[in-house]
Amino acid sequence: MKRLIKNGTIIDGTGDAAFSGSLIMEDDRITAVTAGPAPAGTFDEEIDANGQVICPGFIDTHSHSDLLLFKDRLVEAKTRQGITTEILGQDGISAAPLPVEYISPWRKNLAGLDGDVEDLDWTFKTTDGYLKLLEANGSAPNEGYLIPHGNVRMEGIGLDNKVGTDEDLACMQDILRRDLEAGGMGLSTGLIYMPCAYSDTREMIALCKVCAEFDRPLVIHQRSEADAILESMEEVITMGRESGAKIHFSHFKVCGKNNADKYEKVLELLEKCKAEGIRVSFDQYPYVAGSTMLGVILPPWVHDGGTDKLLARLGDADLRKKMVKDIETGIHGWDNFVEFAGLDGIFVTDVKTDKNKDAIGKSLTELGELRGKNPYEATFDLLLQEENAVGMVDFYGLEEHVEGFMRRPEMNVCTDGLLGGKPHPRVYGSFARVLGRYSRDKKALSLTEAVRKMTGRPAEVFAIEHRGLLKPGYFADVTVFNPDTICDNGTFTDPCQHPDGISHVLVNGAPVVTDGKTTGNAPGRVIRM
Repeated sequence: MKRLIKNGTIIDGTGDAAFSGSLIMEDDRITAVTAGPAPAGTFDEEIDANGQVICPGFIDTHSHSDLLLFKDRLVEAKTRQGITTEILGQDGISAAPLPVEYISPWRKNLAGLDGDVEDLDWTFKTTDGYLKLLEANGSAPNEGYLIPHGNVRMEGIGLDNKVGTDEDLACMQDILRRDLEAGGMGLSTGLIYMPCAYSDTREMIALCKVCAEFDRPLVIHQRSEADAILESMEEVITMGRESGAKIHFSHFKVCGKNNADKYEKVLELLEKCKAEGIRVSFDQYPYVAGSTMLGVILPPWVHDGGTDKLLARLGDADLRKKMVKDIETGIHGWDNFVEFAGLDGIFVTDVKTDKNKDAIGKSLTELGELRGKNPYEATFDLLLQEENAVGMVDFYGLEEHVEGFMRRPEMNVCTDGLLGGKPHPRVYGSFARVLGRYSRDKKALSLTEAVRKMTGRPAEVFAIEHRGLLKPGYFADVTVFNPDTICDNGTFTDPCQHPDGISHVLVNGAPVVTDGKTTGNAPGRVIRM
């Protein structure tokens, strides 16, 4: 199949100046990028991109489609905003590796972040087994996978709160090597999530040394993005310095308006990395609110031993009192979401059962009013009844910080979207929002730089070969959009709205969006490194 996209403005993903031209593709590859009038020739299909930008398909470096793909392999929320490649396995907790004896508690732990799939064969055990299921399933976008630290720790030493011995660390290193050799893009961790949070810096350095062997990054939701963010960043910098591994901060931000004064010091630490030669990058979604599993509001000790033990503690009235006390008074080094967002700034986005559907869209304060009880008790009841499978949105930050981080050379765009229920609007709109609101309207970035931060930059950071640029020989992952009309439409009250202005999206040369509508094709591939 030979295709021509003609008469558009070419932005090739390198950051170089745009030019008028056309793109020729044959089967799954780009064969030519031409300047000037459309080339002559015979093509099976021609797309006229007059007035539009032709650019590489966008790469979402922080995605949570890990299980959704087995229910909806088209992932229309992503392809309709121009995304042609997703990176799964985020925050240190995902599908694989997964020893058979831990399937039940791990599914409960994972459900609040990535959902659940009842009819999936969960006995895949390793990353290779999981990726084979993804390959058999098929998808519209391409899918890469990070090896999650929590899964590695679970296989190596279990779910209990313990410091790893030398033997434990060697075992985890072997597990990580096995799964990187199966094609993992790097190691992810979420140091606010259990069991990742039980690890110390020594453990992280040991695992990062394996990443350095493969020259693949540590992708990290750091231990604090709020009160202790400076100490947290120093810890991460130590990991990079001592191991030689590349460091990629997930969803980089400063949480809590009370922490606004730390912003400049955070920038100083990024400059410190540059001066020391530590390779650092980060991704960002363009909103002042975040989204994760509601269970993160619980103090760390509540999670000790896994989700089944968490649920038992939620059923204990005396332990509930201790939870409230710890949330109200704080624990040093713990990111206390209630402190920096407030009960009225945290909203339920998704639940597992129909009996609590009325909680979706309610703040924790409103949830208390709805249930006729204290908001803490109402929240604990919800988590217990839903077996911890509850999603949330939290309002945490300042608009000027969003723009400031966006301009940094280390930054690339992501969605970090949880896909169930009434999700954060970033699921549907992150990339269109950067192109429309921040590049065109607010002039925070040039259009060529914005496109680079969605294409060539993330491909470079994650060493994704032959994607991210418009270049002969590269895979034909292509997005066509109108720079004058592109915009995100989702809001926090009505988030499930596709953006305007994206007309065509091709993955491996096959159309997944044509004239703004999903085609039903699933030409995506699992990218094994």
